[in-house]
Amino acid sequence: MANYLKRPNGTEDVTPERIHKWHTVERVTREVAQSFGFSEIRVPTFESTELFQRSVGETTDVVQKEMYSVIARETQYTLRPEGTAGTIRAMLQNGMLAEALPQKVFYQLSCFRHERPQAGRLREFHQFGVEMAGAASPYADAEVILLGKTVLDRVGLRDVVLNLNSIGCPKCRAKYQEALRAYFEPHKEQLCPTCQERLVRNPMRLLDCKSPEDREIAKDAPVILEYLCEECAEHFEAVKSALTAMGVEFVINPKIVRGLDYYTKTVFEFITTSIGAQGTVCAGGRYDGLIEQLGGQQVPALGFGMGLERLILTMEAQGCEFMEPARCEVYLAPMEAAGTQKAMQLAAALRDMGVRAEFDLVGRPFKSQMKYANKLGAKYLLVLGSDELEKGAGRLKNMDSGEQKPVRLDTAENITADFTEISLADQFGG
Repeated sequence: MANYLKRPNGTEDVTPERIHKWHTVERVTREVAQSFGFSEIRVPTFESTELFQRSVGETTDVVQKEMYSVIARETQYTLRPEGTAGTIRAMLQNGMLAEALPQKVFYQLSCFRHERPQAGRLREFHQFGVEMAGAASPYADAEVILLGKTVLDRVGLRDVVLNLNSIGCPKCRAKYQEALRAYFEPHKEQLCPTCQERLVRNPMRLLDCKSPEDREIAKDAPVILEYLCEECAEHFEAVKSALTAMGVEFVINPKIVRGLDYYTKTVFEFITTSIGAQGTVCAGGRYDGLIEQLGGQQVPALGFGMGLERLILTMEAQGCEFMEPARCEVYLAPMEAAGTQKAMQLAAALRDMGVRAEFDLVGRPFKSQMKYANKLGAKYLLVLGSDELEKGAGRLKNMDSGEQKPVRLDTAENITADFTEISLADQFGG
């Protein structure tokens, strides 16, 4: 039994044979976000714990049970459990909200939550997210939802259903909270201890509880859509109308409340059945009060998060295509020590041209180099024996077809002059 140290439970290693799948989703998400006019932002991995307490909400599972926090010289910091709070903090601190609105940013980052690891749910996970600040229009909601759908379409996901709801504003939610208290109060003793506390402080969180017993109690709870004020109802109707006009299909799901306290009005989830119970591949909504809550002016905002592990898992389950793994394009094989220096010179020149080139570094016999080149998936093999060096011409072998032809060795350009199939960029997405 190996006694080396293992990675922490709930984390994953992304090894070289799988990294092309990550490159696929990272590239697609970046290109789609930029096509919608979003610019990339990068924020710290840890923030003041208070930031998440004020934004995510002290009654949420994230804050109560799942955050990784540490006290450093009497200051408490937390590894980010999600991307929105830190991004909004960065917008405020860097004066972005004083510039032309809306401000539109996207990110690809790691997040940390102490949860029970399972398929598609890790303690360190990676998230693609977008945030738009300064747009109150329902068309902004539809635009953000369309961005998420475009990513899912671009990577080839099928059977994904957009679930849509509105959870109103503080004004209409106050009446809804009272209706929920009246509904749950007779069942108080049957609720889990956490939900008994939520019943007093924030009864909407009861609808997000993962306990099967509490979910059964909540199944006939009042529906938020019946309590929307006129403004929120009109906003929701306009969002639905805009999505319909763009050909985006959806179902109304009044059970969606999202697990974070900062959401208002529109909330949504893209859900698939391809990966079992954890089928939400993208989720978000509007959070019009968050910026003011964090010390800024009253600026409307909205966005979503998309878990990249879960996205890749769903793509694998559905047999979606990924970009080709990076391959060695030219392997230079010296037949004796005299050819190694020439191989090194040519490899350096090829790399300057953008070609992935390798040569033997461990003194393998020629036949072993052939096997190694095959294992690397090399597209071409350049043989450098004493005869080739003396004549100044090597033999270039196409490893797929077996075809060979001579090439001059005076410059690296000669090696690539007669074949065009060496691609300096992957072909995923056209």
